[in-house]
Amino acid sequence: MRAVGIDFGARRIGVAISDSAGMVATPYETIKRVGDRPVEHGRIADIVAEIDADIVVVGLPLSLDGALGQSADAVLAEVRGLAKRLDVPVETHDERFSTVTAHQSMRTSGTKKHKKRDVVDQLAAAVFLQAWLDSQG
Repeated sequence: MRAVGIDFGARRIGVAISDSAGMVATPYETIKRVGDRPVEHGRIADIVAEIDADIVVVGLPLSLDGALGQSADAVLAEVRGLAKRLDVPVETHDERFSTVTAHQSMRTSGTKKHKKRDVVDQLAAAVFLQAWLDSQG
């Protein structure tokens, strides 16, 4: 099963993909926000088609206690729009700490500060996509 992980941010959308066996998540692309959801969702649809994905998993930014907040509500609204655009299922998965984990990983690997902005969203998407893949059994 091929999956795409999406990390919706205010300025960028991080994208990760799984291998064809659905075992390993890998950072893939950062989509710059242009203020036009149809264009942004169109690029996601293109990626889904490019890799022949079976499912899209969107990171849901729950609060520390697991409750939905403003950020989660905004992501859920975007998920509804994206689901209408795609021919594959769109699920959400808890993304708490995925960005923190991505920053720690980049610090450990010595990633240059100017490159961090370009890849942190991809890495965060890969972190929660990997957690989702692992939960699939």
